Amino acid sequence: MKILHTSDWHVGKVLKGRSRAEEHTAVLAGVIDIARAEQPDLVIVAGDLYDTAAPTPEATRLVTRALTALRRTGADVVAIGGNHDNGAALDALRPWAEAAGITLRGSVRENPDEHVIDGTTAGGERWRLAALPFLSQRYAVRAVEMYELTAAEANQTYADHLRRVLGRLTESFTEAGRVHLVTAHLTVTGAATGGGERDAHTVLGYAVPATVFPTTAHYVALGHLHRAQRVDGPCPVRYSGSPLAVDFGEQENVPSVTIVEVTADTAARVREVPVTAAAALRTVRGTLAQLAELDQPDAWLRVYVREQPRAGLREEVQELLPRALEIRIDPELVPAPGSGTRVAQRSGRSPRDLFADYLASRGHADEDVQRLFDELLEEVDH
Repeated sequence: MKILHTSDWHVGKVLKGRSRAEEHTAVLAGVIDIARAEQPDLVIVAGDLYDTAAPTPEATRLVTRALTALRRTGADVVAIGGNHDNGAALDALRPWAEAAGITLRGSVRENPDEHVIDGTTAGGERWRLAALPFLSQRYAVRAVEMYELTAAEANQTYADHLRRVLGRLTESFTEAGRVHLVTAHLTVTGAATGGGERDAHTVLGYAVPATVFPTTAHYVALGHLHRAQRVDGPCPVRYSGSPLAVDFGEQENVPSVTIVEVTADTAARVREVPVTAAAALRTVRGTLAQLAELDQPDAWLRVYVREQPRAGLREEVQELLPRALEIRIDPELVPAPGSGTRVAQRSGRSPRDLFADYLASRGHADEDVQRLFDELLEEVDH
């Protein structure tokens, strides 16, 4: 059978105040075109369909149309909720999804059998997929108890809970002549982050070892980390990565989807297919003169300006580089706190003097800014 594995669409993403709706439309059209060309038997969307738990109607329309178009290629389509998604809201779409022939699993259900999905390809290859949406620490404990895996003990970790839940969902992965698959939205220890993930759900107690997956799985399709990569484990484990760079920390990533070909008797063969519809993200550095010499790239820019701070500098850079979404003074030019600058003593000194000391400590001795502060201070005093 052939599988198209994708994840982390983050539809509705706003980057530094800039909507990326047009890019998302083009990116998902590109994913659909790949599906039409590859003709997969199964499409797996491994979570984070949306960027926020409260997506706009436009974002919802784009996601539902994309899932419908993927289904119309003839593939079975399974999508799970990620940490950015509202699992209950996705589950509320299940009647629509089922009518369209799409399987949605937004949150963990009381009946574990709802997360075990069976299918047969047009060529007669049988498959079984264990689909686990994102689980928070609290809901991981609840899932363990719902599935009557004995009470969750206080000294057990998030990884312990996930191991037990996945063990329950994959306990039937012993039958010969069937392809066994897992999809989940989580962080595996040792995998590389893409740069734009939500830190609270990638660090601390949320990382799990790859050994939580069974040796009997033919392929594990993961979402959550935005960089496409293989993870060492007891079976083939892989992140598809996001089909577009979500934030500037991901500018070196190569957006793609993953194509997997596997049978019940042969190992999974994996290849990446690039998705190039979104604008690139780039970081540029330089003085105003250097920035003026840059070729105008068809990319969204993060600009580090090698100039001393002053009023109007942002506007000057924006005029030179209209696609600059983030403009900062180059961190190398910002003095470190306490690096030989005079520390203002508050006692007996005026707000104006304290603010002047602050500006000097930040390398920002600008008379216009000081004058504006004086005007604001006068308004407050009166």
